[in-house]
Amino acid sequence: MTEQSRTLSNVLVTGGAGFIGSNFIRFLLSDEGFNGKVFNLDSLTYAGNLENLRDVHDEHGGTRYHFIEADIRDFERVDEIFAKYEIDTVVHFAAESHVDRSIVGPRAFIETNIIGTVNLLEAARARWAGRDDVLFHHVSTDEVFGSLGETGQFNESTPYDPKSPYSASKASSDHLVRAWGHTYGLPFTISNCSNNYGPYQFPEKMIPVMIMNMVDRKPLPVYGDGSNVRDWLYVDDHSSAILRIMRSGRSSETYVVGGENEWQNLKLVGSLCTIVAEETKGDADELLDLITFVTDRPGHDLRYAIDCTKTKSELGWTQRHTFAEGLRHTVRWYLDNPTWVNHIRSGEYRKWMERNYDRR
Repeated sequence: MTEQSRTLSNVLVTGGAGFIGSNFIRFLLSDEGFNGKVFNLDSLTYAGNLENLRDVHDEHGGTRYHFIEADIRDFERVDEIFAKYEIDTVVHFAAESHVDRSIVGPRAFIETNIIGTVNLLEAARARWAGRDDVLFHHVSTDEVFGSLGETGQFNESTPYDPKSPYSASKASSDHLVRAWGHTYGLPFTISNCSNNYGPYQFPEKMIPVMIMNMVDRKPLPVYGDGSNVRDWLYVDDHSSAILRIMRSGRSSETYVVGGENEWQNLKLVGSLCTIVAEETKGDADELLDLITFVTDRPGHDLRYAIDCTKTKSELGWTQRHTFAEGLRHTVRWYLDNPTWVNHIRSGEYRKWMERNYDRR
């Protein structure tokens, strides 16, 4: 395990109002070893929701937590933020992230995931010249590696082979971060994660879609024959890995992070049917009857799997949540938070946000 330990003071979290970013901010501010400030930069697109951080704002707003509404595609604004808040650490989550939407409209993914990343890198390079007490941590995806067959796992040495506009844009941003590190000496680390799940996930993703549709007795859409396999990672386990990398990861290194928890999509939906039925005192067979097979996604990757050996051996990290625990907690969270769900669906959260936040 590495002995290196970084001090994190003024941390800029991009995309911090999204699913993983908001969970990471909550995790970071609850960590006993972190005494710094968090600056949440988010443009509040459809998936950015400040209601995800209501508790954080109530406890830390104006002291250790600050929200900044800005777009990473705006270089002048990004540069101004680096200077004004003396940013010394970046955790870069901000990205267009849904594969289906990238297939329909790829341009937004290029503008945000590539141009936006370059703007952040350039602001960091300008403000951090000659410093080695800073860090740019880029959060990426295992989708940059393409698709696996029935065997094998992704690791840090896996060649890049992106298959969708989304994964291609994330692969590009990974390469850009490395290029700024090697060309300009910018201190960086990169993590590539598997599919995240947990509270506050926007309901375009598989698990929250299925939970909500079960509650509403709507069809449960499964691509193809449901045989595609994903490795599922609980969002707090992902947050703990990112923080471990930021503190102790070797500069210029990549670390892959996964749940080591592979599930066929169809079997996962079946498990969700059982859990939702138990939690709502319903009939699992009635929910299973809602499964509807739909036309497969174009270029749908068959299987993802992660080998976390490097992250575990170098950093002493491990997953703390079993899939059974994490999945049941996730189901309960959505069932126990109908107000959040209804706000997301109706857009009411934006009205609430306007009433409750100074977004300067």
